[in-house]
Amino acid sequence: MTAPLKLCVRRTDVVTSAGPAVEVSVVLPSDVRYIEESVELMARHCFAGYRASSRLRFRLQVTLSEALANAIICGNRQDPDKQVSIRAHSAPDHIELVVTDEGFGFDPDRVATSDAATEVESQCGRGLYLIRHLADRVAYNKEGNSICITLGRHP
Repeated sequence: MTAPLKLCVRRTDVVTSAGPAVEVSVVLPSDVRYIEESVELMARHCFAGYRASSRLRFRLQVTLSEALANAIICGNRQDPDKQVSIRAHSAPDHIELVVTDEGFGFDPDRVATSDAATEVESQCGRGLYLIRHLADRVAYNKEGNSICITLGRHP
């Protein structure tokens, strides 16, 4: 079965000695069956032209998978009429991933950040816990329905 994913890849005019910047976007339905394919697609394009450590690959795959699961399950409540968008900016020194759902959002400050055992066991906090600990930077939009994850390309 072919997934109804919508992909857009743009190579920017910004080229440094380390390589070009790439903009990638994917839109997927609110169905967890499309998470793995979406993550593989984004990783392929974000790492194209760059050497990527296995650690960076792991961090991208886990953080993006968790963000997508949260967007589909918690944000869109698996509503088949809603979609999730992923936008990535892949630059020589970092990758920035933005995942946005069509849900009502949430207050990220209301999800605890101190007790790892509690969060890992909680269905709602596990993904955010993993994202916060694997990403170099995490930010949310005002509405709480979009997360921005920054991963440095450092070794």
